[in-house]
Formats: sequence, C-alpha cells, structure tokens
Amino acid sequence: ENLGVMPEIGKEIVAIGWQLPTDIQAESIPLILGGGDVLMAAETGSGKTAAFSIPVIQVVHETLLEIRSGGSFNHYTHQVDGAIKQPRTWKMNPFDRGNSFAISPDGLLGQCREQREWQGCRSTMGVTRGKFYYEATCKDEGLNRVGWATMNADLNLGTDKEGYGFGGTGKKSNNRQFDSYGEQFTMHDVIGCYIDMDGGKIKYSKNGVDLGHAFDIPGYQRNKPMFAACVLKNSEIEFNFGGTPFKYPPSDYVGLSGADESSSVPSSKFIHQKQSTKRANNAPYAVIIEPSRELAEQTARIIAELKKHVNNPTLSEVLVVGGVPAAEQLTQIQRGVDIVIGTPGRVDDFISTGKIDLGHVRFLVLDECDGLLTAGCGGFIKRMHSQIPKVAADGKRLQVVVCSATLHIYEVKKLANEIMNFPIWVDLKGEDAVPETVHHVVVPVDPIKDPSWMGLRTHIQTDGVHSKDRVDSRAKETKEKWSEGVKILKGEYCVRAIREHKMEQAIIFCRTKLDCDNLEKYFRQLSDELLTCVCLHSDRKPAERRGNLEKFKNREVRHLICTDVAARGIDIRGVPFVINVTLPDDKQNYVHRIGRVGRAERMGNCNNRGRGCYNTNLTDFGGCCIWYDENTILGEIEGHLKITIEQTTPMMKIPVDEFDGKVVYGVKKSKSSGSKYKDHADVLAPRVAELQSLETSVQTSFLQMKVNIAKIL
Repeated sequence: ENLGVMPEIGKEIVAIGWQLPTDIQAESIPLILGGGDVLMAAETGSGKTAAFSIPVIQVVHETLLEIRSGGSFNHYTHQVDGAIKQPRTWKMNPFDRGNSFAISPDGLLGQCREQREWQGCRSTMGVTRGKFYYEATCKDEGLNRVGWATMNADLNLGTDKEGYGFGGTGKKSNNRQFDSYGEQFTMHDVIGCYIDMDGGKIKYSKNGVDLGHAFDIPGYQRNKPMFAACVLKNSEIEFNFGGTPFKYPPSDYVGLSGADESSSVPSSKFIHQKQSTKRANNAPYAVIIEPSRELAEQTARIIAELKKHVNNPTLSEVLVVGGVPAAEQLTQIQRGVDIVIGTPGRVDDFISTGKIDLGHVRFLVLDECDGLLTAGCGGFIKRMHSQIPKVAADGKRLQVVVCSATLHIYEVKKLANEIMNFPIWVDLKGEDAVPETVHHVVVPVDPIKDPSWMGLRTHIQTDGVHSKDRVDSRAKETKEKWSEGVKILKGEYCVRAIREHKMEQAIIFCRTKLDCDNLEKYFRQLSDELLTCVCLHSDRKPAERRGNLEKFKNREVRHLICTDVAARGIDIRGVPFVINVTLPDDKQNYVHRIGRVGRAERMGNCNNRGRGCYNTNLTDFGGCCIWYDENTILGEIEGHLKITIEQTTPMMKIPVDEFDGKVVYGVKKSKSSGSKYKDHADVLAPRVAELQSLETSVQTSFLQMKVNIAKIL
C-alpha cells in the first residue's frame, strides 16, 4: 500500500507470503509507477524481477481501463452520429505535436525532454475573429517559445511565415527572423499571449507587464484560424486557456475558452500522422526483453502469478522465446497480447515480419542489460526502440526500465543515454554516494556531561528496559543509568534541533516502533506548533498509515516519525530535514534515509536510537537487550561514504564553511586547522586556466573575423 501498488496485486503478494518489499522493490516501484525512466542494479535474488513486473502489470491494467472507459481517446474527441469529432474544449492537441512532445491527461501541461531537437504542439481549437488571450507558465529552466500559428505552420514555431513566437531568450520570431523583444523569461514566469484577429495584432506580457506590440498579421492570414502554439527543448510549460482564473487577467481580451462557435473552429489534425487510435491484437502495451529463455520463462511465471486477481479487464501475456515452435506463440499473439516477454532472437524475428506491432508500446524493460549487450544485442535494442512511439496518441510518454548487474560499465551508460529520458538510478550494487545538497551533522549525546536528563525523566517516556534499574540521581554510576540518560536526552535534543532551526518539515527516524510511539507522545504533550507530527510504522492500521502519510505530504503536520521499514519506498520529495534519532545499524540504510532530503536541488540538513523487556542482560546471555555502539556505526558510515561528518554541540549550532559562509555538501572535510582558502583555490586553478584559454581563443577568433570582414569591405 505504501508503495502505491493496486490492491489486486497486493492480494496475490499476501497469498505468496511476501511480508515486506525488498530494497530494490521499495526504491524502484514508486519511481516506475510515478512515470519515470529507471536504471536499477541489485544482486541476484533481490526481488528485481518483481520490482519491474508489478509496475508493468499495474500500468498496463490502468491503460486498458482508461481505454475501455473512452478516456485515452475520447478525452480529446467525441462521437456524433458515429463519427469522431473534435471537442470544443481548449487543450494541447496530442494529434498535432512532435514525436517527443508529451502532454498531460488534462491536455494543459506540455513537456519535451529532448536536449538536441525542438518539439512543438498546437491547441485543439483555433480562433477566427475577436480578441483572445491565454497564459503559459514556465515550469523549468529549458528553452521555450510560445505564441500563435496557423494550421499550415511548421511545429517549430516562428521558423516560417505562418507562426509567431516569443522565446525565453527575449527574442520574437517569425519566418526565421529573430528580433529582440521584451525581456528574457524562465522558470516560474507567466507569459501572456494576446491576439487581435480583427485588428491583425499579436503581443505578449511577462508576469502581467505588457511588453508591447510584437507582430502584424498580414491580411491574407486573417481568414485562417490561429491556434495557441509552443515549441520546447528540454522544458515544460503549463497552459491556462481560461478554464481557471488567470494569474494576470487581461483587459479587453477574452480567455480562449470563452470563444464561441462563431469565433473558433476545431483543429483538422486529430489523427497523428503515424499513430492509429485502434489497437490491433498483436500490439502489446509492454515489452520485456530477457537475455535467456530461462530468465524469460521465470519473468513470465512471476507476471502470471502476480496478475491472478487483476480483472475487468484481465491481462494477457505471451512468452516469445526461441528453441520451441513459433506457431503456438503466434496463435496466442493473434488472440490478443498486452505484455510480451521474450528473448532477442525470436522477438526480433516477430517484429521484423510484422507479427508484433510496436505502435502502442508504453513500457519497455531491458532485463540484465549488460548481458544483452555482451551477447551483441545492442543493434536489436536500438532498432526496436526506434520503432516505438516516444509519446503515445494520448500524450503519455514511453517508459524505459533498464536492469543491469552494474550501472557503471560504459556500454550500459551509453545505451541509457541514447534511449532513456533523465533516468533515475537505483543502484544497490555500485558505490554509494551522498547527495551534494545534504549537510550532515552529528550531535554527541553524553548523559554525564549533560545531567539535565534527570529532570526530564517524568516527561520523556523511554522503552522501559531500565524501569527496574536504579537510574535516579542517587544511584550508582552504571551503564544502565547512562543508557537511560541517552534515551531521554535524544528525545530532548530532537525537540531542541527542531526549535533551533525552525524546521518546517522533517522526517524523524527511530530504531523501533516503541521509540516512535514515545517520541510522538512527547511531541504532543509539549503542545508546540513547531512539533505537530504523525507516526508511521507497521503496528499502525493501514488506514491510519495512509492517513498519516497524506497529512505529512499535505503539510497538515510538520513531522513524520517512522521506522526504516515503514518509510522504505515512500516517495516524499524535497523534505528539508532528516533527524536520525538513532543511527541505522546498516550503513546503506543511512544512505536511504538521507536520500529523503536534498532532492530537487533543495538544501537539506541531517542531524544524528522490545516492549515489555526488563531483563537488561544481552541477548547472548538470555536477556533482551543489545549494546548499540553508535560511535562505531558512525565510523562505518563515514568510511562507506568517504566523508567526515561534522560534530556540533547539544545547543544545535550548525557549523558553516569558512570560505564563503555556506555549508559544504558531501565533501570530506580537511582535518587541518588552517584556512581553506588555499585548498579551494588549488582545486579551482586548472578550471580557471582552461576558461582563460577558451576566452582568449574566442576573443582572438572574433578579432580575426572583424579583420577579415574589413578586408572584404
């Protein structure tokens, strides 16, 4: 449930007896279900096959449901007397766009992740007369042009006479004439696009500021419908045609959604030139390639098992492998196939002879990719990928998942660069590294130096292990007394860190479920607005866990207190703080924990613990306790990550780097007490010299060009 897996699959998982997701499943499933391309590496037996099989089943089933309900096609069209017609709703048109231009289901968000080519799109409707307006909001820092175009215009807006664009570089363009206009725009800027069809005028605004007249529409074009248009390169734009209130409402202009039948027409392009709206029986939605027949059979068995309870509609999978007669496989395909699992030779044969149609594939999985490449299948993979639409007719992007024994070999990285869009790496075999945006700080807890815990004993509840031991102020100085003191101080230091740094949101990891419960009680009894929290662990009922997670995601509470097991696989982005009340005993779990912060280029900060047990003997001697040596664990974490984690005092004052007053992320700190200025300069020196050389070369070339021009003149 926490990973977002549909209940029908979960039912079979329970029947199989899988208690908890493996590491690779916990990390990969939410990412794949979220729509991203994923590169994953994990040991054999780690549950990697299920990590991609579960999302494949779910995505294909959701696709079938959407199509059966008319969502994927009729979302953009409707039928009148049996004929398909365009809607009178303003959206971006999935049938009038570049091959790599993706559109959200509501038709109002356009995205292109191509870094080398521009990809354009036009709206489903165009205006013929009147004064109209729409807003385009830049969602990231790529390259954009927005504006207006006729149906005959090139999708690369502004490069012919029929299109009028305004780009993020501050240039307006028509017929490849790029002139300075207004000013540059980038992420978060809102561009207003105005058109006066009767007066033949086009202009733009930026964040509500009118940029003035941009274009005159020639007379011969005023009888042609004008469509909202854009072209993107590695960028994303959100459109508002007036269906919701404008951020900067225009005067004397009407939102495009207000255009009636007398002033607007639907687009004539509602079928993409290379895509059909009807899927043939031999057109799967997912293709999984395995390097061997045995692996393909194993994957097919897992998929068949996991989809047992997935009905209405059911899914059909076909195993396509060599070494057996092809006739039975072809018969199954001709009956209808949703998922193909196969080996390169037989799959390539079926594709090349037209027996498998790749025109509707949404999901491509390359399992054991290093093995596929070693076997010489690189050419087949690229051929197959080239025949799959990168964006489907309903605007959804092709997803590619690559599994490999290691992600660090050149061939795998090169292939991933060619066929994947900004893949996320889930590498449980390679060398762990910390995000550069995370600042790690450890707080030593010493109950001898800080006896304040004595006065907190009645306020902070611990696990009760020492409830029968003498731990009061008059008791002897024993390890049990200091153990209790450490537990109490950790709760207090946690509160102190939150208050000192005014943490608006944090994930707080405790070692046990009981520790989570006790910290939650302490937070609540303090009745502090900064300490609102929810708890997440396996003893809480499913409905409560779901509700608590939603409260945290929606910022209804500030803090999520949880165990490692409960938090695995939960995709919570951009959390600024993680507090490890106790360091995890597995150094790799520390990497998973800190991966929760510092995402999306946000700076993050990491600060650094059995119910009914009274026998304080170690488990080796019949008791129920272990001694948890966090100093040793800290050393292992530092060695694993090749960093030195700075220490601070219980007052929670975070140290800063002396060079520029900012924290240094993920860098092994120098143990010398001298200044860091010299080290910093030494590191930068080669780059500075290189830039200096390039600058000299550019200036020299420019001057030589000027001399040559002067000679010609």
